[in-house]
Amino acid sequence: MTATNLGIPPVHRPPAPAPAHGPLVDTFGRVATDLRVSLTDRCNLRCTYCMPPEGLDWLPDEQLLRPEELIRLLRIAVTRLGITAVRFTGGEPLVFKGLEEVVAATAALTPRPEIALTTNGIGLDRRAERLKRAGLDRINVSLDTVDRDRFAAITRRDRLDDVLAGLRAAKNAGLDPVKVNAVLDPTTGPEDAVELLRFCLRHGYQLRIIEQMPLDAGHTWRRSEVLTADEVLATLRRHFRLTPDPAPRGSAPARLWRVEGDDGLCGTLGIIAAVSQAF
Repeated sequence: MTATNLGIPPVHRPPAPAPAHGPLVDTFGRVATDLRVSLTDRCNLRCTYCMPPEGLDWLPDEQLLRPEELIRLLRIAVTRLGITAVRFTGGEPLVFKGLEEVVAATAALTPRPEIALTTNGIGLDRRAERLKRAGLDRINVSLDTVDRDRFAAITRRDRLDDVLAGLRAAKNAGLDPVKVNAVLDPTTGPEDAVELLRFCLRHGYQLRIIEQMPLDAGHTWRRSEVLTADEVLATLRRHFRLTPDPAPRGSAPARLWRVEGDDGLCGTLGIIAAVSQAF
């Protein structure tokens, strides 16, 4: 056996200090104006493509940022670094007790950013009005199927009625447009996509279909099993008239289509091809 001296690996150093003032520009010259804030790692569902049935070891409370710490960082991002849109996520952000407080403080910043929330919708029926009053502008609710048995199989919880109630509450509170995020099951996904789009057209929601990404804690994801954007579109075109939106605004990274059903209902469909057409 011959030993080879590989030397000491070089230490990566950033080309310049972290900026104290904006804009935030990457090495490709792209300016970052959107900020995603993960409020917690906790979640009250156990979606098969996200975590194991027994859940995960949550971060200790002392390692989570407190509302006052989040507000300070958000103030720096908006007033110094050019952030114009803030999206609160998780885990599940509705289990974060200080959510309304953080939303209200963000809405009070100058210049005021656009504020959005991505949630699984459980408990939203009780909080949609409060969140709207606090300053929330838009909302995305995760819903992968409107079939009760499939919903329970995917999320490992029988909570479909709670999610549907949350969607109705968001619509009634004026959190328009209400968007539905769907990650389709490789087997039942084509049928679920058709029924989800019909459901969204009927209720005035905007559907966003997202290709399944390798996020599962059990590492069972396989690229060959992903239901691709092209496959979804081919299925939907057999049931709806789809026209590419020539001027999508505020939709990145989704590709948009205008949708018309046989019943005359119209709406908007977005597809995020994060795997087959990686952005």
